Amino acid sequence: MKDTPEPAGTAGASRRIVRGRIEPGSLRISRSSHGDGAGRLDTVEGVGVLNDAKNAVAVVRKAARGRSAYREVTSAMREQGPLERDRFQIAVYFADSDVNMYQMRQWYRPLQELAKTWPVVVMARHAMGAKALLDDGALPVAFVPEVRGVERFIERQDIRIVLYVNQNMRNFQMFRYGRRWHVFINHGESDKMYMTTNQYKAYDYAFIAGQAARDRLERTLWDADLDRKVIEIGRPQADHYSGTTPFTPDERTIVLYAPTWEGDRPSASYGSIVSHGETLVERLLSDPRYRVIYRPHPRSGVVDPAYGAANRRIIGAIRAANNADPAAQHVFDDGPDIGWQLAAADVAISDISAMVYDRLATGKPLLVTRPVEPAAEIDESGYLGACEWLTAEAAVNVIPEITRVLEDPHTAGRLEEWVRRYFGDTTPGAPTARFHDAIARLMREWDTHGSVSA
Repeated sequence: MKDTPEPAGTAGASRRIVRGRIEPGSLRISRSSHGDGAGRLDTVEGVGVLNDAKNAVAVVRKAARGRSAYREVTSAMREQGPLERDRFQIAVYFADSDVNMYQMRQWYRPLQELAKTWPVVVMARHAMGAKALLDDGALPVAFVPEVRGVERFIERQDIRIVLYVNQNMRNFQMFRYGRRWHVFINHGESDKMYMTTNQYKAYDYAFIAGQAARDRLERTLWDADLDRKVIEIGRPQADHYSGTTPFTPDERTIVLYAPTWEGDRPSASYGSIVSHGETLVERLLSDPRYRVIYRPHPRSGVVDPAYGAANRRIIGAIRAANNADPAAQHVFDDGPDIGWQLAAADVAISDISAMVYDRLATGKPLLVTRPVEPAAEIDESGYLGACEWLTAEAAVNVIPEITRVLEDPHTAGRLEEWVRRYFGDTTPGAPTARFHDAIARLMREWDTHGSVSA
């Protein structure tokens, strides 16, 4: 094996000629040495090189978008001027980019309602996330990319409760500030492993949906003092479904298919777009009795290009079906509003994700896709132990499965029991009342601690 000279600007890259074999990151060039083909390039095979180049371009573009967003946000902040001093006592801490804005957007309506009593501000740490928040215009925003900015902000505001919608590692930077409650409110309810992370212990309190979430934490976390730290509030978002149904209802049965992304490790590989999605969507699109609402996770394809390609094929199939029959009014939904889909659908098909539990809160029929990855962790001690599974093999027969969950009374009865266990009282307005009561309780406790330490 002979190493070729390192081309300029490629220090550290592997470029080796290997007879009969291509190594990752290598380039093999074969030339004919005689006859009419002398000097002709027979094959040029770059394994990994093209992907490396694409990744490099993506990194450069992402950096450029970040710089552009930073300039836009800082300009908007200067134009806005400083927020009114001591205006806010509740802050939502959001350290992510725009890719995880779905975690914030589902809380907009409940937080807007809460702000009528206690004004709410979002502390944005990432320029892309801050830009998305400003573009949405749902809540006041403080852009604090550096720790010193965080410190200046909390010096100007009497922040007593900090709410967290995810487990971003930069949350830890905010935990350094005492004399306020740090509260994990999450971005949905589910039986995924994320819902029992030991990180719960880092927060002063956690707001959870109901008894099922409490049971899950008790099984998993040691010495977590859940009786004191966990407060059940139900699903406030269910009181604030947002968005407008983009079609005229008719006799068609509406099916919401809401798959999650492919996951970044085998234990969290719950996505069904490749294993179930193309097959079940094809069956539904070909039957005039059904209308499909397709709402894939916004991160679909970020890890596995094949997963992203399957997602695009489904989107293309929906477009083609609508072109062939405009009355079908199938929907590819990637909008920021979440709620109308759950309310409009007669049946939902979802992967193991928070969407299962968002749907469960409506009390309407639901099928859950069974992961094909053997290592995918499934907590069957809760709803997933009694749910209506749709296996990859059964995806071809999705229509009979839909008919069953719509018409079988025993299935409907089991669903009602699980709704109560996961969300408690789902009467309209009840979850919002519990959310506000929980905040009021923490405000009273802050007053108690504040008077003692004053």
